[in-house]
Amino acid sequence: MIWLYLLLLFLLTAIGGAIPLFLKEFKASWMTLMLAFSGAFLLSITLIHLLPEAMHELGEKAGLYILMGFFIQLMLQRLSHGIEHGHVHEMGEHVHSIFPIFVGLSIHAFMEGIPLGFNYQSQATLPAIFLGVAAHKLPEAITLCSLLLISRTKRNKWMILVVFALVSPVSAMMAMYYGEKFHFISHLLVYIIPMVIGSFLHISTTVLYESGTKHHELSRQKVIAVLLGVGFALGTLLFHTH
Repeated sequence: MIWLYLLLLFLLTAIGGAIPLFLKEFKASWMTLMLAFSGAFLLSITLIHLLPEAMHELGEKAGLYILMGFFIQLMLQRLSHGIEHGHVHEMGEHVHSIFPIFVGLSIHAFMEGIPLGFNYQSQATLPAIFLGVAAHKLPEAITLCSLLLISRTKRNKWMILVVFALVSPVSAMMAMYYGEKFHFISHLLVYIIPMVIGSFLHISTTVLYESGTKHHELSRQKVIAVLLGVGFALGTLLFHTH
């Protein structure tokens, strides 16, 4: 099943990035609602599934690593300029090189793929995490390719998209393979997962705050998108079998 998840993750990321490359009339309002949904969904999945797993493995020590992950993601923004939040911030025309942004996004994508290669106590966690990561990758890829279109880069846009779409599946495969092969890697992953939780908390809460109007007010459409995100996340509890 994990291989199906990774294939779907690659395809969804690639499809998301292809939308602005093919659909020139892609509306910003669609992106706003997509971000609100994905932010609420990722936040809920993180708290409902990933956080209990981290607490089970590390107890109260998990909080320290969650905090580390939160600030690591904050520092990564210096490279990515917050593209992982789904925002270009009007900076596309001033970008002379896409490379630093791509590096920052790739590091973030590598981190968010790691939880997909971990063995969890609950069988509901893996499919829920896949859905949470996939929901986030879609607007992230759309934003990356939107930036590629308006920036001055002359690099092959499709090559950049394909490489970016591969990063998370590859990191998941590495975590799964080396975690099974080497005990110290599997032990290390126990500490990396809460750091990823911190990263997810930073991204999802920032997305929820920033998606919407310039004054960050809650429109009716945004409230509906957020409620749908939370509702779908609660629905993943049905993955539990008794």
